[in-house]
Amino acid sequence: MASVSVVFSVLFLLSVAVGALQKPSNLVTLGSSLSPVTNPISWVSPSGHFAFGFYPKGSGFAVGIWLVSKPDNYVVWTANRDDPPVSSNAKIEFTRDGKLLLRTKQGQEKLIADKFPAVSASMLDSGNFVLSGNDSNPIWKSFGFPTDTILGGQDMPFGSQLISSKSRQDRSSGEYSLSFQDNGKKLVSCPVNSMFTPNDSINGISMPGDCYWSILTRGSEYFHWLKLSQRGRLYLLSFEERMQIVFNSSYADKNKTIIYRATLDADGVLRLYSHSFGVTGGFSMSIEWSAVQNLCEVTGICGLNSFCSDNNGIKANCSCLPGFVFTDPGIKSLGCYRNLSHEEVCGRKEPAISYNITSLDYVSWGGTAYSVLKTNKEDCSKSCLEDCRCKAALYSSGKGCSRYKLPLMFVRKDQTEYVAFVKLSLPTVERFLIERNKRLLTSVAWLGPISFLCSVVAISSFFAYRGRVLRYKKLPKNSDLGVIGEFTLRSFSVDELEKATDGFKEELGRGHFGAVYKGAISEGNKVVAVKRLEVVEEGATEFQAEMTGIGRTHHRNVVQLFGFCVEGSTKLLVYEYMRNGSLADLLFKAENPPIWKERVRIAVEVARGILYLHEECECQIIHCDIKPQNILMDDSWTAKISDFRLAKVLIPNQNGLITGVRGTRGYVAPEWQKNVLISVKADVFSFGVVLLEIVCCRSNMEVSVSTADEVLLSDWAYRCLVAGRLDKLVGDEEVEMSALERMVKVGLLCIQEDPSLRPSMKDVIPMLEIGTVHVPVPPPPTPSLLVS
Repeated sequence: MASVSVVFSVLFLLSVAVGALQKPSNLVTLGSSLSPVTNPISWVSPSGHFAFGFYPKGSGFAVGIWLVSKPDNYVVWTANRDDPPVSSNAKIEFTRDGKLLLRTKQGQEKLIADKFPAVSASMLDSGNFVLSGNDSNPIWKSFGFPTDTILGGQDMPFGSQLISSKSRQDRSSGEYSLSFQDNGKKLVSCPVNSMFTPNDSINGISMPGDCYWSILTRGSEYFHWLKLSQRGRLYLLSFEERMQIVFNSSYADKNKTIIYRATLDADGVLRLYSHSFGVTGGFSMSIEWSAVQNLCEVTGICGLNSFCSDNNGIKANCSCLPGFVFTDPGIKSLGCYRNLSHEEVCGRKEPAISYNITSLDYVSWGGTAYSVLKTNKEDCSKSCLEDCRCKAALYSSGKGCSRYKLPLMFVRKDQTEYVAFVKLSLPTVERFLIERNKRLLTSVAWLGPISFLCSVVAISSFFAYRGRVLRYKKLPKNSDLGVIGEFTLRSFSVDELEKATDGFKEELGRGHFGAVYKGAISEGNKVVAVKRLEVVEEGATEFQAEMTGIGRTHHRNVVQLFGFCVEGSTKLLVYEYMRNGSLADLLFKAENPPIWKERVRIAVEVARGILYLHEECECQIIHCDIKPQNILMDDSWTAKISDFRLAKVLIPNQNGLITGVRGTRGYVAPEWQKNVLISVKADVFSFGVVLLEIVCCRSNMEVSVSTADEVLLSDWAYRCLVAGRLDKLVGDEEVEMSALERMVKVGLLCIQEDPSLRPSMKDVIPMLEIGTVHVPVPPPPTPSLLVS
């Protein structure tokens, strides 16, 4: 790769020199071509400041536009930025029939510009690459498709957005976006998949809770462009040509050429840069303006369970909260997970023996508290210590005590009024010492006055101990229930649950491993669903799988587990009651299926739930059985993922697992049949099938259809897509066609046979939700995958 870089640098200098000699004309004619390793590698603007062509990306090359500078070039635009790098055998061709194509080693062709035919192309001194038609008027401009940057003379119109790059070296789509919201009333920076509850305001501006910077337009005006002038003025512009200045640069002397660019950098901060080129060849770069001064204000910059401290606006320092360690010390933005030495044992009558509280001043975080108490600082710490659900608490004299479960998100350390309490489990040895010392102190205090009661205490202790031993012996010897101590769940007795369900009277449903009954527990007369595992041989394994899976989750799109019961061979799970049945009932059995907007909402909710399991949960979970029957609807028709009996929990840094086939026919990813590593992409495949079912309100395979082409839903959907007849999928229903096309494309991408070709759930959500993220046309699905 080093030799390739040297060749690239030499060829680039030759290309710039050729461009300088041809300064009067920068016209690219039909039949011209570029190669990454032979001259020319780029088409250069007349001034030599900008070039279009191949630049190094990873182990290969990408196609883009860069600002020529020393020692490093600054990439300002990339074609098809999320495609993998191409090899040194690739070629850019401006064909004789007026198309701008990228040809790869395998002979594949991909359009760089979607408008043709053109008769000429030009790399302009503004940094705009233009294709022109017969009348010399532009038919396509790179300025019309900004990635993470706008240059002087360029704008970002309403309806488009800037997406940050992953890094300076990798210009693929990153974590943050800049876009207009509220019909042009706000310009907002947010993570690309906003999925958290709103907060009140930031700097007096109401916006989604995970957004971190915004400009509110004056009065009742609506703006439709973010523009950057060639003199460095960054401003908003309305249809009526009213202007609101964001920042105005001071133009330098006439002896220098200054090029301005506004870039949404990889850290999520919008910055305005100036690049100065002297007459004698000198170069300098300066940051004229930065939207965010404290990098810790950027949402999610340090990942879950870690906190951010700002280093004078230069760098965000990420540190794990007490009791946590980095998921990957080399990539601290991935966040932290709980250190296994701090294993919690919930349900003890004396929590102070099991836990300790660490306080942190000037720390706050985002997310939603499960409980808010009006109390003082000392009682806030104590209440978290005594509540097994509480993993951390925030105290403020004005807002009281807010208690949270894991994971903790958007944690930052600054001059906030909050005091944070983080609960730690004491190591086993330390717990033993505390218990021993407590017993010694208690013995000394009571020995004299009540020595005559010792015999009574001894006898009581003996019978209590014998009772515990007898109950322990009732547990199956092959059951590994040590993990129960990690959960914040209530332990029920069989008698309690038999009473709660009126003798297991009302059956809600039945599966291979047992039945589910409706019940009501005494705490607030809460309606619950009680699952009774009746297949004893397999029940222990499935019981533990569901405990380790759903027991660690807390998300609005995942069914909540309240408790469990283990007595001998009897195993029961108690979770929230979902009044409105399953998504399968809603799609396939209801007389009036959900309308289009509701189906879109449900699809996004399911995607959010799966994303949480894959990336946001304290432990990474592969569900292994995503299907409409396992997606339940609550009282407000919110979709929630359920049934974790087949789920697999990954340990930190584990990329996948090898196990026997799990799941339901028609939703099982092909890799299950190949005895290979199973990753979260298996759930992505299942989601793709479910997404197509949500779109069309029918199952993935039906025999009672009008034509044979419609039997397999994925095959039919692909044929309708390429034929431009997606309306056939929804019949006479009124739908938004662009959204329909987007959802069908996403569904087909998710069911690709090769897991590496499937998007992650993190990529799926902006494809479904935002609508401005480009969704490529997927290859045809393999029909046999969905019927195996």
